[in-house]
Amino acid sequence: MYRAQLRWQPVIVLVAIAMTWGANMAFIKFAARDVAPLFMAGLRSLVAGFVIFLWMRFRGIALFPKAAIVAHGAVAGLLFGIEFALIYLGLQNTLASRTYVFVYTAPLFVALGAHFFLKDDRLNRWKVMGLVLAFTGVAFLFLRSLGPLSEGMLRGDLMAVGGGVFWAATTIYVKRFLVGRALPLQMVFYQLLFSAPILLGLSYYTEDPAISGFSLLTGISLFYQCIIVASISFIVWFEMVHRYPVSLLHAFTFFVPVFGVLISGALMLGEVITIRLVIALVMVGLGMVLVNYRPMGTAAASRHAVQRESG
Repeated sequence: MYRAQLRWQPVIVLVAIAMTWGANMAFIKFAARDVAPLFMAGLRSLVAGFVIFLWMRFRGIALFPKAAIVAHGAVAGLLFGIEFALIYLGLQNTLASRTYVFVYTAPLFVALGAHFFLKDDRLNRWKVMGLVLAFTGVAFLFLRSLGPLSEGMLRGDLMAVGGGVFWAATTIYVKRFLVGRALPLQMVFYQLLFSAPILLGLSYYTEDPAISGFSLLTGISLFYQCIIVASISFIVWFEMVHRYPVSLLHAFTFFVPVFGVLISGALMLGEVITIRLVIALVMVGLGMVLVNYRPMGTAAASRHAVQRESG
C-alpha cells in the first residue's frame, strides 16, 4: 500500500505554478526582442517588489519587522540575484537547451541540501529514483538540441549549473532561516528588493542598450513577468514553502521546462507536439509519483512531517 505525502490540492497548485513559469519562457523570448535579459530580470524584481510593497502597506504588514529577519532577507535576495545573473550570463556562452537542462539540476540540489540542513525532509530511495527519472525526462527532451561541447559552452554550462545551485541555496536558506520568522509576503518582498540592484547593476555594466525598442507584445510580456510570475505566483510559491517540505515542492519544478516547450512551442507558436515531448512529460509525471508516494510503513512519519509543516 502507498500513500501520497502531498494531497491533490497542493499538487494542483504546484502544477499550476509550473505551467505559469513554463509559459514565462515564451514571454521572456518575446520581450527579449526589445529588452536586454539582465535588465528585464532586474526590472521584474523592481516592479514586482513595488507591487508587493503596496500590498503589504494595504494589509498593514511590517516591511522590516526585525533586523535579523531583514538580514536573512538580504541574504536570500543576494542568492536570488546571483542565480539569475549566472543564468542570463551563461546564456551568452551556451545554448538555451543546455541551460534548461543544467539549471533544472536545482531540485536535485534542493533534495540534497534539505537532507543535510532541514528537519523532516530526508532523502530515500523512492525520492532519489523519482528525481533521477524526472531529470532524465528533462534531459531527454532537449537531447537533440544540446549541440557539441566547446570551451565557451563549458563556461556557460558551469554558469547554468551555478544558477541551479544558487536557486537551491535560496530555497534552503529561506526555509531554514525565514520560515516561521517572516510571513510569505515578506519573504517575496525581500527576495525582490535585494535582488533588483544586483541585476540592474550588472545590466548597466554588461548590456548596451538595455532597451532597444518597445511594442505591445513586449508590454504584455513584461506585465506577465512582473505581475503574474514575480508577484502572484511567487506569493503562492512562498506560501507553499512555508507549509510543505521543500524537496517535494521543488521536485515539481521539473515540469517547468516541459510545460515551457509545450506552451511556448505547441500552444503559442503552433509547433507540432512531438513524441519526445510526450515521453518527457510522462517521465516527469512518473518521477513525481515516486517522489510524492511512500510505502505505508514510512508514510506515517512523512505525513506527520507534512502536517507539521502545513500547520
